[in-house]
Amino acid sequence: MTASVLIVGAGPTGLTLGCVLARAGVPVRIIDKSPEFHRASRGKGLNQRSRELLADLGVAEEAAESGIEHIVLRKYRDGKAIADHVAFGDRVPTPDAPYASGLVIPQWRTEEILRGRLASFGVEVELGSEMTGFTQDERGVVATLADGRRVEAGYLVGCDGGRSPVRKALGVGFEGATEAEECMIIGDVEVDGLDPGFWHQWFDEDGAVMLCPFRGSRHWQLQGAPERDAGGRPVEPSLAAFQRLFDRHVRMPGVRPANPTWLSSYRINVRMADRFRVDRVFLAGDAAHVHSIAGGLGMNTGIQDAFNLGWKLALVARGAAGPGLLSTYEEERLPVAAWTLKLTDERLRAVREGVMTAGIGTEAVVTDDITTLGVGYGWSSLAWDGKAAGERAPDAPCAEAGTGRPVRLFEVFAGSHFTLLGFGADSTAALAEASEACGDLVRACLVDGRGGAVHATAGAGAAGAAGAQGPAGGGAGRVELVDPEGHARRAYGVAAGASGLVLIRPDNHIAMSAAADRGAEVVDRLKRLGR
Repeated sequence: MTASVLIVGAGPTGLTLGCVLARAGVPVRIIDKSPEFHRASRGKGLNQRSRELLADLGVAEEAAESGIEHIVLRKYRDGKAIADHVAFGDRVPTPDAPYASGLVIPQWRTEEILRGRLASFGVEVELGSEMTGFTQDERGVVATLADGRRVEAGYLVGCDGGRSPVRKALGVGFEGATEAEECMIIGDVEVDGLDPGFWHQWFDEDGAVMLCPFRGSRHWQLQGAPERDAGGRPVEPSLAAFQRLFDRHVRMPGVRPANPTWLSSYRINVRMADRFRVDRVFLAGDAAHVHSIAGGLGMNTGIQDAFNLGWKLALVARGAAGPGLLSTYEEERLPVAAWTLKLTDERLRAVREGVMTAGIGTEAVVTDDITTLGVGYGWSSLAWDGKAAGERAPDAPCAEAGTGRPVRLFEVFAGSHFTLLGFGADSTAALAEASEACGDLVRACLVDGRGGAVHATAGAGAAGAAGAQGPAGGGAGRVELVDPEGHARRAYGVAAGASGLVLIRPDNHIAMSAAADRGAEVVDRLKRLGR
C-alpha cells in the first residue's frame, strides 16, 4: 500500500498524528520497531491543552475515566506527613476553558486510547517494523524496513524518540546538554498499605522518593534518587535499590515495593533539533526536542506538535492547500520547543529550591504556563489579521438554534476543517459566500444572541458538527447557534449587538478576525492557503 504519510514511531506523538490524518481520510501507515505494546507509565500526565485536543479527536471522556483530576500531593519529612496540596485545586472549569486540571494517566493507557481511536478509522499500528533507511525526492519518500520491505509515501514523519534514527539519517543537529550525573531511578511497582488517594512525596535532605497512583491499577510510578557506587556513579535501578530507598525515606512498616513491571534510569537531556523538516521528512515530539520532566510537558508537547502538523499534512495531501503550508510547521513549533526547554529548566530549578523547605513538593512546578493554554503563534504567517490572530481559540457554551440543544464551540470546531464564526445577522452573507466557495475546507457557523429568533438551516446542523469525524473532514454545511449568555461574544471580543467574523484553524487557533463585510477576504486567504 502506498501511503500519503508514513509515521515512524507509535508513541503518543505518532498516534495523535495518525488519528488526525486518518480522520481526514488521508492514507496513513504507522510503524514501530517494538514487537509488542509496552505497559510502562512513562509520561504520566495530560495537561489541559492536550485534553482539549483529545476532545477534538473524540476520546477525552475515555481518558478522563482512566485518569485522576486534581490529584492530592501528600508531602513528608523525616517519614512524617506534614502537608497536602491539591494540584490546580484553586481552579474550576470556565466557559472558555473546560478543563481546570490536568489528568494523571499512565502513558500506556493514553496510547491504548489513541490506538483505539486510530483503529476506528481503519488503521492499525504495524509492530515489529523497524525502518533501516529511506530516500526522498520531489515525488515522495521510499523507506526500507529491516525485513527488506519497501514502503512508499508522499511524506515521512519521525516520531521515533530522542534517539531518533530518522533525525540522525537526515543529519539534523540536536544541540544541547546531558546531565549525566544528575538522574533518578523510575519504575512501576505494586505497593500495599498506602492510600491511593494521594501522590506521596518524601523529600529529605539526603534524597527523595515519590509514589504516584493510577486509577484502576495496583501499580504506582516510583521516582527516587539513585544509589551511588564507590566512585559516586549512579547505580542502575533494581527492586532491592527501591527497597533501600523505602527504608531510608518512607519508613512505614509493611509498606514495601513489589512486582516491578518497569525499571529505568532517567537522565536530564535538554536538546533541540535545529530543523524540524528536511524536504518531505518531518520530526515531531522527542525526535525534535527533549527536556526536563519538570511540568510534564514532554508527551504533551509531542501531542501538540502532531496536531499542528497533522491538519497541514491532511490539507496538502487532499489537495485543499498548497505545499507551502507545510513550511509553517517548523515556523510555529520550533519557537514553541525553544520556549518549552527554557520553561522546563526554570521549573526544575523551582522544584529543586522548593523541596529544600519541609512541606513543599512538586507543586512548585505548577504555573499557568504548564497548561500550555497560552501557547499561540502570533508571529506565524498564518496569523492573518486581528489582535488575537495566532492565539488559542476559546470554547463557549451555546445552544443549537431552533431546538435549544446545548452545543459547545469546541464541538463545532472538531474535525479537519476551518471554522468561520459569524456573529450577528450582518455576517450571514459572508458565511454563505465561504460555504459556497470553499466547500469542505470550511464550516460556517452563525452565532446570534437572539434566542429562538434564528432557525437551523438545511445541511449539517450542530448535531452533525459534534459528530463530524468522518473521512471527508465534516467541513460542509452550516451551523446556527444562539449565545444566550453572551459567552461566545465575550470570548471573541465581539460586543453585544455587533457583528463580526472569526476564522478558526483546524487545530483550534485563531487565523483572523474581521468585520462582517470582509467575507471575500476570508475566502481569498483560504483559496491561497500554502500556494
